[in-house]
Amino acid sequence: MFRTALRNVLAHKARLLMTVFAVMLGVTFVTGSLVYGDSQKQAATDRASAGYDRIALNVSPNTVPGGPPATLDARTAAALAELPGVAAAAGRVNGFAAVADREGRLLGSGEFRKGGNFAPGKDGRDPAYAFEEGSGPVGGQAVALDEASAARGGYRVGDTVRVGTSTGAASYRLSGVFRTDASKLSPGGSLVLFDEATAQRQFLEPGRYTDIEVTAASGTDVTQLLGKVEAVIPQDSTAVTGAQLARIQANMASSGSDTMSQIMVGFAAVALFVATFLISNTFTMLVSRRTRELALMRAVGATRKQVRRILLTESVLVGLIASVAGILAGTGVAALLQWLFSSATSPAAPLVLSPATVVIALVVGTVLPVISAWVPVRRAMAIPPVAALGAAEPAAPARVGSLRTRLSTALLATGAAATLYGALWGDSDARTVIGLGAALTLTGAIGLIPLLSRPFTTLLRPLLLRFSPVHGDLAARNTVRDPRRTGATAAALAIALALASGLSVLGASATQYLDGATTRDITGDYLVQAPSGGPRMTPATAEPLKQLTGATYSPLNQSTEYRIGGVRSVLTGVDPTAIGRLLRYEVTAGSLDGLGRGEVAVADYKARANGWKVGQTLPLERQDKRGEVTIGAIYRADEQSKVLPSITAPDSLVARYDATPHTDSIVVATAGGPGRAQHASIVKALGDNPALSVLDKEAVRAEDTSGIGDQLNIFYAMLSMALVIAALGIANTLAMSVLERRKEIGTLRALGLDRAGVTRMIRIEALLVGALGAAVGTVMGVFMGWALGNTLQESVTGYALVIPWGRLALGVLLALTGALLASLWPARRAAAVDIPAATAAH
Repeated sequence: MFRTALRNVLAHKARLLMTVFAVMLGVTFVTGSLVYGDSQKQAATDRASAGYDRIALNVSPNTVPGGPPATLDARTAAALAELPGVAAAAGRVNGFAAVADREGRLLGSGEFRKGGNFAPGKDGRDPAYAFEEGSGPVGGQAVALDEASAARGGYRVGDTVRVGTSTGAASYRLSGVFRTDASKLSPGGSLVLFDEATAQRQFLEPGRYTDIEVTAASGTDVTQLLGKVEAVIPQDSTAVTGAQLARIQANMASSGSDTMSQIMVGFAAVALFVATFLISNTFTMLVSRRTRELALMRAVGATRKQVRRILLTESVLVGLIASVAGILAGTGVAALLQWLFSSATSPAAPLVLSPATVVIALVVGTVLPVISAWVPVRRAMAIPPVAALGAAEPAAPARVGSLRTRLSTALLATGAAATLYGALWGDSDARTVIGLGAALTLTGAIGLIPLLSRPFTTLLRPLLLRFSPVHGDLAARNTVRDPRRTGATAAALAIALALASGLSVLGASATQYLDGATTRDITGDYLVQAPSGGPRMTPATAEPLKQLTGATYSPLNQSTEYRIGGVRSVLTGVDPTAIGRLLRYEVTAGSLDGLGRGEVAVADYKARANGWKVGQTLPLERQDKRGEVTIGAIYRADEQSKVLPSITAPDSLVARYDATPHTDSIVVATAGGPGRAQHASIVKALGDNPALSVLDKEAVRAEDTSGIGDQLNIFYAMLSMALVIAALGIANTLAMSVLERRKEIGTLRALGLDRAGVTRMIRIEALLVGALGAAVGTVMGVFMGWALGNTLQESVTGYALVIPWGRLALGVLLALTGALLASLWPARRAAAVDIPAATAAH
């Protein structure tokens, strides 16, 4: 049987090549996803653990949660340096430092903007840093920059660099450009080195360190050295070996990259599901075309069991060939993904093809064809040999009363009901219900696509006849000739379009909401903020803005730990005389004038939750201070608003209870409105400090919505692979259909249909299948996007459904373009059919 199966595989190379291609696509995506995920994970762990091999031990103070940062003193560093076996004990100082380029734009990203100290040994070198140009900083007027930041900022040794820290901003001379490892500098970040005394003044106190790195002398046993170090260091500090630190950092990085791996596996599952339709459809056509051949084997003595084994063995051989090809292609796809998604914060990494990935790919590539071949093989075995020898198996019609139709209708109705329930009446488990309902709805819709193919084609038939009467009519008839085949081909496209459309609806709705939530409540011109991980702003930060002529401003001074009427609360202090011009307060009761009388204004959601009313006086307490406060106004607000607080209070009230409130941001309105000159004047007034960002409304909007756009682009890129598989499914189906219809096509040619006409007919068939899949997928995607978005409306004020017509139209256009491109090769083969040979075939 194995020899027979191998002989059949070699005898039907052209036909089985399409099956190999179908399986290969599924394996390719699975392999590519796993290789990309493993590579990213390995790269993250390697980067996180890099550099710790040069450290024997690291000594750090134990910080009390919620307390001030703990430090170590210079005496501890000196005592460690004197221990036997210690080559050096370098005290390290770390803190936030923002560097601006020549145009004043911040270098680096978020919390990865760091400052540190250059700690040279007796040889004048610091082993943590390798200088490419210049040397380490000496004196308080010099700094050194990492090479990536220097390149992005356009700086060379000797240039003047503006650096901002929690103590203010100053200009320094660039003394050198260095390379370092990820233990000091995260990818995409920036690192500024000061000399030790300057770094201590900027970030800590003179003579204090964040931690101490101990380097062992040659031949020293680290375990024994650890005991000596623990005997010297203070009791409220901890010593950890470099190897332990590397493992800790690697584990943290590994867990952080698991989310991306899970997302990749999810998209691989989607692509595999799409590929299943392609593979099953291909096997169905292959087995159907070989019905006479199989019947002949049965007639000469082969049993059903033997024939079934031969066919399943063929599927295993095809799967193995496709798996090997898919593993190679998937590794290439992973390399492409690395290149597409690489950035400053996530650089490309060496590819990792693990044994587990190879095993999974081989299992998927061999099991999937067997499962896909099982149903058509069983169906073929059920046909008596005599009947099979007489004629090929007719296409199974899609009947309204069939078991498949009834089951699909039940799934569609149940899924739609569950989705509607979750969207309209669901509680905390609404999204789980919607997810289950969406899966059932999509499954039911896929099952009903064969039934929908005829009315859908009938609906488009007048349009086809108007533009191409003969070719359109032939294409429409061919499309509905085998509804199951058409449905299976369109289903693959529908799945991909449903996910893409659902993401588009959610993404457009969320983007519009965030756009409004970030800028709707700001009536001023600029928002001043400290970058993520930057220095803590205080009310004093806004004081220099007094020098701006005609400007109105107010810091938003956030103060915590209050209990108002027994309810935990956060107060935000503002300037009562200015805030009405800077933020949009939609007052529903009372008046903001009460702020000037020492009253507070409360957001409506806070008032509703606690039953508070305008004019109500409530007890107020914070730590050991007691008092009373009166509610002077209630205003409409969103809990997710970037600037509108839950309780707005006059800054004098906050100052009475909290001497050190945290200034969340500063809102500024200039006399002439936003503009380049006004922006420059605010930056100058704040000391030209890179650690403070001055953002207009457009910049605020872009900063808060860019994350969604970046994530959607990644998801679209992943779903495009599913679209490619679906398009290739159309090509595969059409190619097999051309093989089956060679005699028919030859007859049409003999009756006068030219090559261009045959080509047009096949292309219209492809467009009909693509349009059917795109229509079903888009409708399903919008429905699922609406349902999931509807669960956010109660908790997120201002969230509303947005139908991105342009993006949806683009998705349909891409689907139709893919279908048209997929028809090129089958159409060319159909046009090249030899008329005498085709009409003479039996």
